[in-house]
Amino acid sequence: MKKTLIASLLALFSVSALANETLTVGATPVPHAEILEFVKPELAKQGVDLKIKVFNDFIQPNQQLAEKNLDINYYQYRPFLDDYNKTRHTNLVPVVGVHIEPFGAYSSKYKSVKDLPEGATIAIPNDPVNTGRALVLLSEAGLITLKNPQDPQSEEKDITANPHHFKIRPLEGAMLARAVNQVDLAFIFANYALEAGIDTDKALIVEKGKSLYVEYLVARPDDVNDPGIQKLAKALNSPEVRQFILTRYQGKIMPGF
Repeated sequence: MKKTLIASLLALFSVSALANETLTVGATPVPHAEILEFVKPELAKQGVDLKIKVFNDFIQPNQQLAEKNLDINYYQYRPFLDDYNKTRHTNLVPVVGVHIEPFGAYSSKYKSVKDLPEGATIAIPNDPVNTGRALVLLSEAGLITLKNPQDPQSEEKDITANPHHFKIRPLEGAMLARAVNQVDLAFIFANYALEAGIDTDKALIVEKGKSLYVEYLVARPDDVNDPGIQKLAKALNSPEVRQFILTRYQGKIMPGF
């Protein structure tokens, strides 16, 4: 009788502990938070209460993770993470890659880059990693010449030829979608484009499918093997999530696993 009671209490305690496991994840709204919302019910079945905290910038999710205000985040690719770790002296690590977003240049005034006038203003991201990403695409489109056309770390000083005297205007990533009507061409991340209702199929310049830019689930190094994080990682790399991405985003965002 006593053994049965003890066993029952232990089982009850185990179920209670499992049900109370909470994982707080930082993410940008689209598609990251949407994908997390999709896996949330499945994680609940596994005893993980997923709390999704939405951010609209690219710095706070890493800062909050490093300061242990988040358990994990999901919004960035490796070059950005590596640069953040280097400049902020952190040691955040990727857990699993989930999806790839196209990065493109959009215009509300012109239908082709060939139509850009002399001295056109081109808005690009102002962070070091994405500045180089945009400049490489401008070089590949034949609009400028770079010292090293394949260097994703290129800076404005590396522009060796700008025959049409384009004005490069660096802006914070979240501002680019809002600026598209104020400049001649704006490079916009797919998540912000989708959030702003911009059709990503109408990009005048587009970069698609580069594995370098797979978006990762990211954690502190000591937490990589945490059971809740591993359950989330497995859920995000599931066939169900792959199908969700393909169906929901219709090729505008692709699975990265």
